[in-house]
Amino acid sequence: MSQLSRVYSKIYEQYVDKIYRFVFLKVSSQEVAEDITSEVFTRGWQVYRDKKQIDNVTAFLYQIARNLIVDHYRQKARVQFVSVENAPQIMNPGPNLEEAAATNSDFYMVKNALADLKEDYREVLVWYYLDELSIREIAKILDKSEEAVRVQVHRALNALRIKLPE
Repeated sequence: MSQLSRVYSKIYEQYVDKIYRFVFLKVSSQEVAEDITSEVFTRGWQVYRDKKQIDNVTAFLYQIARNLIVDHYRQKARVQFVSVENAPQIMNPGPNLEEAAATNSDFYMVKNALADLKEDYREVLVWYYLDELSIREIAKILDKSEEAVRVQVHRALNALRIKLPE
């Protein structure tokens, strides 16, 4: 295995779960999410192999994922978000059933509230809070200023709070 392959393998290991979760939340099909995630890393490898340097790997991979999701829905000519019934597929409840039940209950409430938000708000909240991307990284993905992203995260969080029960 070449040095280039080893470096890209580490990139894959670091990002595959985050990219898969992001894609799954958009397409709500495990098979489609796996296919798109695979394609993200295939296309990423092609660019990485040719350029040998990517300035912001996170933004680069999420941008590929976003473009492939758009392509997927253009082909399907429909838009959807993950259904609550499919949500447990991305949860790992662990051994404590009481804790898992409480977590799942909270997860369903947040999931339903997220489903009611605008697509742009949903994306920034998932990236910022679930994937723990920085404002700078999100700004790079969205090709916006950092201040615009801060405002969008703030507005998205306020919109989410309104949708959630006290």
